[in-house]
Amino acid sequence: MIELSRVSKAFGPNHVLRGVDLSIPKGTSMVIIGGSGTGKSVLLKCILGLVTPDSGVITLDGQDVTKGDRDAFLARFGMLFQGAALFDSLPVWQNVAFRLLRGRLKRPKAEAREIAIEKLRRVGLTPDVADRLPAELSGGMQKRVGLARAIAAEPEIIFFDEPTTGLDPIMAGVINDLIREIVTEMGATAMTITHDMTSVRAIADNVAMLHGGVIQWTGPVSQMDASGDPYVDQFIFGRAEGPIEAVR
Repeated sequence: MIELSRVSKAFGPNHVLRGVDLSIPKGTSMVIIGGSGTGKSVLLKCILGLVTPDSGVITLDGQDVTKGDRDAFLARFGMLFQGAALFDSLPVWQNVAFRLLRGRLKRPKAEAREIAIEKLRRVGLTPDVADRLPAELSGGMQKRVGLARAIAAEPEIIFFDEPTTGLDPIMAGVINDLIREIVTEMGATAMTITHDMTSVRAIADNVAMLHGGVIQWTGPVSQMDASGDPYVDQFIFGRAEGPIEAVR
């Protein structure tokens, strides 16, 4: 569904992506792993069109993502941001229904609220949460609200940016289980950026290791532990010694 071919991006002398090749089949969950600063977020932004690659091609269903109706393109995506990224001044239901209250996906306010409450239920939150402000919620509840917002418009493709950052291990497990269930239920194509190996094992169908601006290895999550790739091996087992230099 999403295809990247020789995608490169530099910021001045800093060459972040150096010819990335990656294929994400429809209805599958791809997890991109790699250390901080390796270009995972830049890769995601290139797919969304927030950053323009210097070279290479990115296609969605065979169509170049830089061409065609931009609003129609973005309407196919949902996004769970790192840290939830909720609007502080809006009640929870308006956060969830944000895309349904404006633009090409606009629905009547009452209908948008009903959808928001339904999605909140789907992520394990009761209707009374709908009228609270984000500041009144715990970190785990905020992350659930962010997940409800990501699925509110029934997107075909969902991006998850470090979905368990800042959560305790139990809540991280809850979020991982929710992501896996929802992606499977919706039949959505998912792409996740994370360095949390527990998340990788919980939500991935396929894994890609990004290092040095290229995909070092990609394959089914079931083959990750025995990949034979020294970069993957060092990263997933957290070894200090290996081809990835630790910043001291």
